[in-house]
Amino acid sequence: MGNKRTEIAMSDDEVQEFLHTGGNIQIALYGPDGYPDITPMWYVVDGDRLWMRTYGKSQKVLNARRDPRCCALLETGDRYLELRGVQVTGDLELTDDLDRICWVAARLMVKYEGVDPAHIPALETAYREKAPKQVAMSLSLARIVSWDHRKLAGQ
Repeated sequence: MGNKRTEIAMSDDEVQEFLHTGGNIQIALYGPDGYPDITPMWYVVDGDRLWMRTYGKSQKVLNARRDPRCCALLETGDRYLELRGVQVTGDLELTDDLDRICWVAARLMVKYEGVDPAHIPALETAYREKAPKQVAMSLSLARIVSWDHRKLAGQ
């Protein structure tokens, strides 16, 4: 019998599928008091990065500017043999690039609000008015830990 951690780890394809179909992700950054500050976020995957957006004056942005170390968790399941998750760690990167902010915002609307992807160009244009007050945040998918306890069924 092999190492349980290895047995329950998701393959690269499973991780991608899980991330592309997941709901809210929890991100943890260090708050001003030094304790973790955990926030649920909408996100989209673009290549090897998770992308989110928020207001530039938000606490999470202030936290990331002070200390960019971030841990993100997407998980599901209630019973032990149903638990699945992906944890991503790395430095959260911030950008105030208006094109990127609009790109992220439009795709969040498609993923979470069910907007037809055909409307992405119009969404990007419409979002330009709000974008100057926003920040796009990204986290590399280079450091991942994953688990799928459904792989333990029958053992």
